[in-house]
Amino acid sequence: MSEEKHKQVFRQLIEEGFNKGNLDALDEIYAPGFIEHQVGITPPTVEGLKGAIISLRSPFPDLKLTIEEIIQSGDKTWARITGRGTHQGTFMGRPPTEKSFAITVIDICRFENNKIVEHWGVADRLSLIEQIGLLPKTP
Repeated sequence: MSEEKHKQVFRQLIEEGFNKGNLDALDEIYAPGFIEHQVGITPPTVEGLKGAIISLRSPFPDLKLTIEEIIQSGDKTWARITGRGTHQGTFMGRPPTEKSFAITVIDICRFENNKIVEHWGVADRLSLIEQIGLLPKTP
């Protein structure tokens, strides 16, 4: 039963938190003392994650994450996700290019008592900046 609950909680994180920008929904998903291991999210807490979501949704207001595959193993949920959006606001100090992207994201969440206690994530950031035209052009 809790394995299906973990998948449900993960889907809620993606749909409510990332796709809708409903940051209040995160408070019921994460356990007190949650630890974020993804590089670049500071502080490594729920508040840091909320800040990261705001930072993503500002330049990419149409950000949409689609869970392509989700696997439950013990206390961990693993997911392969496609992230899509359009560069419509300042990102990395650069003005909007209006270019779209589609990247792969891998997420792992560890659960205790049906709440997320740890997260590891890797997004293909190089592909993102390449697709939206932020890499310097080579001669």
